Amino acid sequence: MLDQRPPTRYNQFLKIATWFEGTLILVAYGIGWAVSINPLAHLNLTPIGFFWGIAGTLPLYLLFALSYNLPWSSMRAVRNFLVEKLGPFLSRYRWHELLYLGFLAGISEEILFRGLLQSWFEQNWGWIGGIVFSNLVFALVHWVTPLYALLAGLTGVYLGIAFDFGGERNLVVPILIHAIYDFLAFIAVAQTYRREKSRSF
Repeated sequence: MLDQRPPTRYNQFLKIATWFEGTLILVAYGIGWAVSINPLAHLNLTPIGFFWGIAGTLPLYLLFALSYNLPWSSMRAVRNFLVEKLGPFLSRYRWHELLYLGFLAGISEEILFRGLLQSWFEQNWGWIGGIVFSNLVFALVHWVTPLYALLAGLTGVYLGIAFDFGGERNLVVPILIHAIYDFLAFIAVAQTYRREKSRSF
């Protein structure tokens, strides 16, 4: 049976993730200060924002669940990368640590990509330009394989549209979608790793 208690090197992963994602917030505020944009200007803790954030996770996660075990070689390459690189770490964490990682990524990345970059690009290229250009950057920083980058970019487009769900711009919506989606995806990757590891014994 696999040891579920994270030893020191697995704790390091949490620390590195925290520092890296925290740096994204500092970058967002640094650029935001230079271009006179407050990345949290549209953060509204409203019931409708929480509703759309939770409801908006469902279609995105359903697409992940449907595509996760597709037999296509390109999809298998993405899945294998996630299981091989993240699985050894994620499989040792408890649910609340996976939830922490999900919200860590959701909060920091949405502050940068939706709160800052989408709003910034919109100033010169309009709403569509803001979505397109911010998610080109989003795809590039998630480049693992060309397909993974494409999927990340399309996910970013969905999050960019979700920014305006309900007729009122609210950063809470993409933050929740991103965070909950990542949490559920982390669970799936961890379970796959444990299952495949147990078969090797």
